[in-house]
Amino acid sequence: MPSIVTKTGDDGTTGLMYNRRVSKCDPRVEAYGAVDELNTALGLARASGPPAHLAEQLIAIQRQLVIVMGELATLPADLPRYAKDGFSLVTAEMTAGLEAVVAGIEAQKVSFKGWATPGATLPAAALDLARTACRRAERRSWALREAGQLDNLEILLYLNRLSDALWLMARQAEQAAPASL
Repeated sequence: MPSIVTKTGDDGTTGLMYNRRVSKCDPRVEAYGAVDELNTALGLARASGPPAHLAEQLIAIQRQLVIVMGELATLPADLPRYAKDGFSLVTAEMTAGLEAVVAGIEAQKVSFKGWATPGATLPAAALDLARTACRRAERRSWALREAGQLDNLEILLYLNRLSDALWLMARQAEQAAPASL
């Protein structure tokens, strides 16, 4: 098995899909790196012991974030090849799925008035951390879009809906916890 140490990044570059090399400071790397951080934060939230239904939703979202990262790690010129090779792109159906999650939580009358102070429970705090990571990923993706390097607006819509869903999930996790004070 080859070593993870390749030394190919020692010159300040990193690889995109299809052996494209860019600076580690490239806006595309910033965008998919922020989504990677978000995915990790969601893993922490899932490992923190939220209610089972939230954990199931989180793993599904994490799997979708792999799709987001893959698309962000592909130059626009390579996207037709990417799709032809069988990789998924971010779709309106993915965003609609998040809207359904939001509607489901709102139907349970989860409170969302005013500002929330993160930390009421470990799962809620982890979800709030993931929400802030999501907002950063959204900002980095918008920067990529504004630089003319991101054509799929659905990525931006997806990340915006995801931050809304994570805020509500955090409130739901707080309300699901036994009262401690």
